[in-house]
Amino acid sequence: MKKEIDSLYAKSSLLYSSQDIQQCLDKMAADIEKKLGDKDPVVVCVMNGGLVTTGHLVTRLNFNLQLDYVHASRYRGEMEGGSLEWLAKPVTLLKNRTVLIVDDILDAGITLAEIKKAFLEEEQAAEVYTAVLIDKIRTRPPEGIQQADFVGLNINDNFIFGFGLDYKGYLRNTAGIYQVNQ
Repeated sequence: MKKEIDSLYAKSSLLYSSQDIQQCLDKMAADIEKKLGDKDPVVVCVMNGGLVTTGHLVTRLNFNLQLDYVHASRYRGEMEGGSLEWLAKPVTLLKNRTVLIVDDILDAGITLAEIKKAFLEEEQAAEVYTAVLIDKIRTRPPEGIQQADFVGLNINDNFIFGFGLDYKGYLRNTAGIYQVNQ
């Protein structure tokens, strides 16, 4: 795997530096605080990709909130998504609560749509918002979320990794966001 990752790095270029990401997280936090600051929300991290973004984002939110996570995946280390697999649901009671789902990327939007639907219908949340570090500019299928409520950065429809985004389960710990050049 090391050779494959080294080869991927060699074909990649820095798209957003750590400093760029920190600035966009500051703006996202300010926007979220304006909208949700008085709602006592539950912030739900989508594991594993949303872990890095959520960790950096919640430290910037200066209001009362609870933090939980959901582990639902369509990719499971693969390059293309399949059916959604629920590995863990939040333990915090979401009924009649405002929920903010935080993930690394809005790609097809299917995973976020299914999580949001489950929180509204099954968990009976009062309202559900979505926040993503990256919005991939592309045509999304009708069953996917078309636009997140809070977005950090926009990218073209290229393969990227870093800052929570992975390549076959690796590279989530990379400080910047890299684009794999074709």
